[in-house]
Amino acid sequence: MKWYSNPAARDFETTEDVRELAAFHASLPQYAPTPLTECALLAEELGVAKVYVKDESARMGMPSFKILGASWAVFRVLSARLAAQQPDVQQPTTLAQLKERLAAGTQARLVAATDGNHGRAVAHMANLLGLPAAIFVPSGVSGAAVTAIESENATVTRIEGPYDEAVAAAKEAGAQPHSLLIQDTAWPGYTEVPGWIVEGYSSLYGEIDAQLADAGTVPDVVVTPVGVGSLILASVVHSRSRGAAHPSLLSVEPETAACVLASLHSGQLMTVPTVVSSMNGLNCGTPSTVAWPILLAGIDAAVAVSEEQTARAVRDLERLGFDSGPCGAASLAGIRVALASPESRARMGVTAASTIVLVSTESRAANPLPTATPPGDE
Repeated sequence: MKWYSNPAARDFETTEDVRELAAFHASLPQYAPTPLTECALLAEELGVAKVYVKDESARMGMPSFKILGASWAVFRVLSARLAAQQPDVQQPTTLAQLKERLAAGTQARLVAATDGNHGRAVAHMANLLGLPAAIFVPSGVSGAAVTAIESENATVTRIEGPYDEAVAAAKEAGAQPHSLLIQDTAWPGYTEVPGWIVEGYSSLYGEIDAQLADAGTVPDVVVTPVGVGSLILASVVHSRSRGAAHPSLLSVEPETAACVLASLHSGQLMTVPTVVSSMNGLNCGTPSTVAWPILLAGIDAAVAVSEEQTARAVRDLERLGFDSGPCGAASLAGIRVALASPESRARMGVTAASTIVLVSTESRAANPLPTATPPGDE
């Protein structure tokens, strides 16, 4: 099934404290809130009052939002190592302080598996800190994405298999001496780092709330592309915290890799087979075990979209002036599917007065749309 809804999701509550996180992100080079742009033509098409696009195509010099989570997780992991080595020394609170401490001789190599953007973000952090990085990529990742990761002075290893096999290879490499695994999916025994990555992503949703407040409105629907579920977990934790607007949260996945949608329908964590998709960053077969219980409780609706629907959304957003790759444009494709029937509109609480936010997670440079769409992560 391509559609799921949970009427009880807006009653779910979480807690969130991002004060330390906000101060750290503010210390990063080039940090600034990314644009939130109103698009009247999309609002007219969807029959709502306002549609905003949160444009993550140029986040701190990176072509996606991933640097928010990777930077925070790298900071927390390395700070924990320093604290274990020198417990009586004051711990860093900024990137500059961390780099200064590492220069004293701490040995570390950062390791990650990626469909493109997460790996580049981890490699970028390693490069900023003067550390080596080893990145593992599955089949189907574009040469341009690999080149971008290598431009950060990282070593890239191609795995002839799907994303889950790349994760297994990274896990093995991360167990080697002086290696630190910075992975955005979780499994039993590996939950702390994915949790920090999700915390990092929450800055994106805090920016949305602040930007909408400046525009005199609040979100009624927030649409997020989904791979293993880390980004939408940040959306749920932020949006369901006390005092937040509690908008309807819609997750969007490729039809060929809809692991969260399948899990929501079954009520338990599911693994699904995947094939090559233009939505590389969403092409994941198993949800994060950290994310799953909270997604089950806090997601209002979920949809799956086709390659053709996403390709159309990429082209439409480009005509409207947005630089959005297939993963980012999945938000537009997904809301079109979700609002196609009066029943689904009603279940999401969408009216002519609603404000919808589409999270566009990446630029086209991060994940180019193929000239010939293959048959048919985030």
